[in-house]
Amino acid sequence: MSTISPYAALQIRDYRYFISARFCITLAIQIQAVVVAWQVYEITKDALSLGLIGLAEAIPSIGVSLYAGHVADVVQRKKIITLCVTTLLLCSILLLFFTLEPGQFFLHMGVIPIYTVIFVSGVARGFLTPAVFAFMPQLVPRELYSNAITWNSTLWETASLSGPPLGGLLYGFFGISVAYATDALLVFAGLMLMFMVTDKPLPTVSEEEGIVEKIKAGLRFVFNNKIVLGAISLDLFAVLFGGAVALLPIFADTILHVGKIGLGFLRAAPGVGALLMALYLVHNPIKKNTGAILFYCVAGFGVCMILFGLSTSFWLSMFLLMMSGIFDCVSVIIRGTLLQTLTPENMKGRVSAVNHIFIGSSNEIGMFESGVAARLLGVVPSVIFGGFMTIGVVGITSWLSKSLRTLQRIE
Repeated sequence: MSTISPYAALQIRDYRYFISARFCITLAIQIQAVVVAWQVYEITKDALSLGLIGLAEAIPSIGVSLYAGHVADVVQRKKIITLCVTTLLLCSILLLFFTLEPGQFFLHMGVIPIYTVIFVSGVARGFLTPAVFAFMPQLVPRELYSNAITWNSTLWETASLSGPPLGGLLYGFFGISVAYATDALLVFAGLMLMFMVTDKPLPTVSEEEGIVEKIKAGLRFVFNNKIVLGAISLDLFAVLFGGAVALLPIFADTILHVGKIGLGFLRAAPGVGALLMALYLVHNPIKKNTGAILFYCVAGFGVCMILFGLSTSFWLSMFLLMMSGIFDCVSVIIRGTLLQTLTPENMKGRVSAVNHIFIGSSNEIGMFESGVAARLLGVVPSVIFGGFMTIGVVGITSWLSKSLRTLQRIE
C-alpha cells in the first residue's frame, strides 16, 4: 500500500484555487463576526442581542437547507457557489454602507438593519454550504478525500485564527468602516478565485422522482446510517450547548477587561489550537480508535468550556479556548471525512444539507441559546452549564451509538 504525500491534494490546481477562495471568504466572515458582535454590543449592551445575531442567521439558513441540498445535487455546483458568494459580497457592502454618512440614517432604527443583512447572508450561506461540500470531492480523487479535508480544515482554521484579531485590530485602530471595507474586499477576492476553478459536470442524478422524494432520500440515508447519525448528533448538541463565542464580548469587556482588541484574540484562540492540530493531522492522520478519539475530544471540549467559565485570567482563558480548538478540530476532520467517504456522489448535497442543519446552524442557534441562558442564569453560570451539558451528551451518545464508539478506521 503506497503512502500518500501530506501535500498530495495541494498539487491539484483547481483544489488550490478552491481552498484559497474559501480562505478569503472565511477570513472575511470571521472579521465580520467580530465587528458585528462588537457593534451590536455597543448599541445595545445586552447579552440577548448578541445571541439574536446567531438566530438571525440560523433561521433562514435552516429554512432553506433541505431545498438547497437538493439544488446542489441537480444544478452545477460552481454556479451556486459564485451566486452565493456574490450575495455575501453585497451583504458586506451594505454593512459598510451603514457606517458611512449616507447610510447612518438606517442605524437610527437600532440593530434591525444589521439583523436584516445577517438574515440575507444566512440564506446565502444556507445554499453555499451544501454546494461547497458537494463540489470539493469533484476536485480531488477519492483516495485524497481525507488529505483534502485536512488541508481544507487547516486553511479554514488559519482564517479563523487570523480573522478575529485582524477584525479587532482594524476596528480598534482604524475604525468600523475600514474593518467592513476589508471584509468586502476579501469576499471579492474569494469570488475572483472561485471563478478560476474549472467547471465540473454534475454526477448522474439519483432516480427519485420529484423534489420531495429526493429530499426524503437524503434524510433516509443519514438516519439509517448509524455512524453518520451518531457523529453529527454528537457535534450538534456539543456545539449547541458548549460554545461560548456569542458571549465573548461580555467576557472581554466586564470579566477579563481586555476591550475589543482582546476580544479579537479571544475569538482567535480556538483557531490557534485547531490550526496546530490540523497541521499535525496532515502529517499524522488518525489510523485507529477513530470513534473513541472522537468521543474523548468532544468531552475535552466540554471540560475546556467549564474551566473557561470559571477563569478570570486573560491568559488562562486564551489557553483554554486554544485547547477547545484542538479538541474541536479532531471532531471536524473525523466527521467531514466520514461524510465524504460514506455518502454517494449524487447525494452529497442533500446529506451535507442535513449535516448543515445539525452542525452549521447549531453554531448560530447555540449563540441564541447562550444569550438566553446568560439572561436567565448569568454569563458565567450559563457557560459552565453548557460545558456540563456537552459532557452529558457525550455519555448518552456513546451509550446509544456503539458502532461509532467502536469505529477503528474511517475507511
